[in-house]
Amino acid sequence: MEIAARTTFLFLFVNLILARRAIVSGAATLNVGVILDLQSLVGKMARTSILMAMEDFYVVHRNYTTKIVLHIRDSNADSVQAASEAVDLLENYNVRVIIGPQKSSEATFVSDLGNKSQVPVISFTATSPTLSSGFVPYFLRATLSDVAQVNCIAALIKGYGWREVVPIYEDTDYGRGIIPYLVDALQEFGASIPYRSAIPVSASRDQIEQELYKLMTMQTRVYIVHMSSSIASTLFTKAKELGMMSEMYAWIVTDGITNIINSLNSSILDAMNGALGVKFYVPKSKELDDFAERWNKRFKQDYPNDSLSQLGTFGLWGYDTIWALAQAAEKVSMVDDISHKQWHRRNSTCFGTMGASAIGPKLLDEILHIKFRGLSGDFDLENRQLQPSIFQIINVVGQGSEEIGFWTAKHGIIRQLDQNGSETTNVNSMPDLSPVIWPGELHVVPKGWQIPTYGKKFRVGVRTSGYPEFMRVERDPITNATTATGYAIDVFEEVLKRLPYAVPYEYVALDNADSRSYNDFVYQVHLGVYDAAIGDITIRYNRTSYADFTLPYTESGVAMIVPVKDDTSKNAWVFLKPLTTDLWFGSIAFFIYTGVVIWLLERRINNAELTGSFFRQLGIAIYFSFFADRERVDSILSRLVVIVWVFVLLVITSSYTANLSSILTVQQLQPTETDVHELIKKGEYVGYHNGSYVGDLLEELGFDRRKIRAYETSDDFADALSRGSKMGGIAAVIHEVPYIKIFLSKHCKGYTMVGPIYKSEGFGFAFPKRSPMVNDFSRKILSITEGDAIIQIEKKWIGDQHACQNDGSIASPSSLNFKSFSGLFLVTGVASTLALLIALVMFLYKNKHRIRNSISRVQTQGGYGSEHADRQNQERELDYIQAQSMQVIVPNDPEDGTCQQEIEISTEFTSPGSEVQPSPVFASRETPDNSLFRIHP
Repeated sequence: MEIAARTTFLFLFVNLILARRAIVSGAATLNVGVILDLQSLVGKMARTSILMAMEDFYVVHRNYTTKIVLHIRDSNADSVQAASEAVDLLENYNVRVIIGPQKSSEATFVSDLGNKSQVPVISFTATSPTLSSGFVPYFLRATLSDVAQVNCIAALIKGYGWREVVPIYEDTDYGRGIIPYLVDALQEFGASIPYRSAIPVSASRDQIEQELYKLMTMQTRVYIVHMSSSIASTLFTKAKELGMMSEMYAWIVTDGITNIINSLNSSILDAMNGALGVKFYVPKSKELDDFAERWNKRFKQDYPNDSLSQLGTFGLWGYDTIWALAQAAEKVSMVDDISHKQWHRRNSTCFGTMGASAIGPKLLDEILHIKFRGLSGDFDLENRQLQPSIFQIINVVGQGSEEIGFWTAKHGIIRQLDQNGSETTNVNSMPDLSPVIWPGELHVVPKGWQIPTYGKKFRVGVRTSGYPEFMRVERDPITNATTATGYAIDVFEEVLKRLPYAVPYEYVALDNADSRSYNDFVYQVHLGVYDAAIGDITIRYNRTSYADFTLPYTESGVAMIVPVKDDTSKNAWVFLKPLTTDLWFGSIAFFIYTGVVIWLLERRINNAELTGSFFRQLGIAIYFSFFADRERVDSILSRLVVIVWVFVLLVITSSYTANLSSILTVQQLQPTETDVHELIKKGEYVGYHNGSYVGDLLEELGFDRRKIRAYETSDDFADALSRGSKMGGIAAVIHEVPYIKIFLSKHCKGYTMVGPIYKSEGFGFAFPKRSPMVNDFSRKILSITEGDAIIQIEKKWIGDQHACQNDGSIASPSSLNFKSFSGLFLVTGVASTLALLIALVMFLYKNKHRIRNSISRVQTQGGYGSEHADRQNQERELDYIQAQSMQVIVPNDPEDGTCQQEIEISTEFTSPGSEVQPSPVFASRETPDNSLFRIHP
C-alpha cells in the first residue's frame, strides 16, 4: 500500500510539472476521446468531419494556447465494446471530454461513466429521448432529440387524412424511445396506432420478410420507419420485392435515415421511391458549399474503396461540436487538470479507481455557454441539446431526394419558408407541399388502408330481425354457409358495388341471437369478433362509446301507430265550423255597415224601393247586401259599393263552401290519439317491439311500467290495437319509423302514423372505433339515399309507400279566421266609406247657397236692435194670414185620364212676437215638366 501511494503521488507530481511546462511554453493540451462505429456510414462520415474540423479550427485560431488531442476508438456497433473503450480512455489516456458514442444504447452507459468521473460526454448522433435525463448532467446532445420530429410527422398524417399508422422500428433504445411521443402526437387529432412492428437488430432477411407479410394481412397501409440505415436498407428492399412499394401504400422515414439519404446505395434508393422523409433543415451558405466540396474529396481519400457519399447532417454536427469544444478548452486553465483518485493502477478496469476531473465542471459550464453560427446553423447547447427550429420534408425520387416543403412549430407545414410568418397550414385541407410522387409513381394520395385480398375475409356480423323484411339469416345445412337477405343486406351490398376497391367478405351469424340484445350484437365488433355489424341497428349514443357508425340509411324518429276513427257523427252546428267566431261576427258587421251605406246613398235620390218606416227601409238596404245582384240600385256610388261587396261575398262564400266540404269528407278519418302525453294522462296501455330500446324510452317519457306491453310481430300489434286499451289491448304502438312503414304496408286499413314524437338517428352499420371504412361507407350510403336505388330497395322489401292512404300524419282542416280575409274587408270598408264621403261632399256642394243663407240669417238675427222688433212682428203676422188663404192646384196632363191632385203648401209661422221657425212640409211626387201650378187666394 505504501508503494502504491508513493507511485500515485509521483504520477500526480509529474503531471503537474508537465502541465506547468506546457503553459510556460504556450502549448497546453486537452485529451479528447472519440468513440464511433467506424464500420458504419455515419461513423465514417463523422470521423472525416471531425478531423477536418480540427484542421480548420486551428488554422483560423493560430493564437490559441490550448489545443485538443483526439483519441479515436471504434465501438464495432457493440455497447460493451463502447463502454470498454470509454473506460480505457478515462483511465489510461486521461481524457477530459468524450465525443460519442454513436448509438443511443452505447451512450446510456458511457454517460453514466462521464457523470461519475465529471467528464462531459457530447454525442451528435444519439437521439433517443431516454437520454434527456436530469440524472446524467454531464451528458450533452449536440443533435436533436427524436421528440422534435414527431410533431412534423403527425402534421403529415393529419394533413393527408390518414387515421391509422403502423410504426416500424428497430428494437433498441433508439427505436423504442420515439414511440410514446409519437402515440401522443397522433392521438391529438384522432389518429391511432393499431400495431407496432418492432424488428430486432439481429433480424435476418427472412424474419423481416415474415414481418412484412404480417403487415400485408392488415388493413393499415401507412408506415413510419424509424431505424438505422443498415436495417432500413434490407426492409425497403424486401418491401419492394413483396409489392409493398406500390399504390395504396405510404411510407414515411425519420431523420435517422433521411439525414444520410443521398449517401445510400442506388439500389436502396430505387426501392424507397415514393417515400416521404423528414430531416433537420440546414440553411444554405457559401461556407457550407465550400466545405461540402472539400469534404467529398477528403472522404474519397479516407475511404477509397467505398462508394462516393455525400455530406449529411451528422457530419455537420460533428464538425460544429469540435469547434465548440476547442473554444471552451481555451477558456479553461489546464493547471488545475488533476484527477483525484483513491489509488491508481495501470490498465485497471475497476470503476472504483476512476478519479474525478478537476476541470470537468468548468469545462462543462463553458461548453454550455458557447454560442456561434456553425455550418449546421445556430449551435447552442444551453439546454443540454440543440433546439429544433425547422424541419425539411423530402420525397425520395429516382436516385436522390427532392425538397417538397418545410415544417415549423409556429406555422406548421408550408411549401416555402416565409420569414414574415404569414403562411400557415389549413388543417382541413391537404398539406401545402409541392406535388408528391407516391410509391408506384402515382400522384394520387394513397388512401392509407386496404382490405387484404388474401388471408381472412372481412367478417360481417348479421342477425335475424324481428322484421324479416330488414334481415333474415339462414344457414345452409349442407355447406354450413351463412346467407342473409333483406333491406339492410341490399343496402350493404349496393355500397360494396360502389366502393372503388374490392372487399372479400363473409356473413357470420350471431350466436344465440334470440337471447341477445342489439347492444350485445354491436359490442361483438368492439371485441373483434366481427369486422362490421349490419342490420336494423339503431344509432344510439351509448353504442358510439365502443363502435363507430356510418350515416343512417333509413328515416329517423320514433312515432305512434294508432287506429283511425270515422268521424261521421256531425252535430247540428257543424255548418258553423268552416269559419271562426271572429270571422262570423266580422262578416255580420260588414253586412250591416254595407247596408247602411247603401240606404244612405239611395235615400238621397229617393229610391222607389225605400218607402215606409225607417226600419223597413234599413232592412231593405241590408237585404241589398245579400242579394245585390238581384235588386236595382240607382246611385252610381251605390253600384260601386255593391260591385266591391259582391266580390268580397263571392270569395267568402266560395271559401266557406270548400272548407265545409273538406270538413264533411277529409276529416271523416281521424286518429284516435294524437299526443303521447295524453296517453300518459289517461293511463292508456301502449305497446312496443320486444327487445327494442323503445321500452326504456317509454319509461323515460313517463309511462307506468305496468302500462307498457311488448309484442313480437306486426300481427300481434294489429290484434292489440283492434281490441283497444279497455279490452286487454293497447291504445297505441310506439315504434321506430322504418318498422312503422312495414306495419302499415301490411295493415294499411284502419291505422295511421302519428309523429314522429321522438328523435332518433335511424339505422346504420357498426364498425370498430376509428375504422377507416366508416367514411367510405358513409359517402356511398349518402349517394344511395339521394338517388333512385333506395326507392327501389324500399319497394322491394316494404312496398309502395303511397298505396296506403292512412300512412303519414293526418291534419284536420282548420277553420277560416278573420285574419285570412282582413285584406278583403279592408277593401270593402274603404270603398263604402269613401262612397259615403263623396256623397256628403256632393250634397254640401249642391246646397251651399241655402246653407250659406241659413248661416247668414242666424248671424243676422243676433244683429237687430230693439227698435225694429215691433215692425218685424207685424210683418210676420201679415205673412201668416196670407199663407192661410194660399192653395196650389196642380192638374195632371189633360190627356191623362187620371184624377187631379191637390197639394197644399202651408207654411207655419209662430205667433207674432215669437222666434221665427219656418217649417216647409213637402208631400209630393216627382212632377212632370208640363205640370201646371194654380194658386187660389
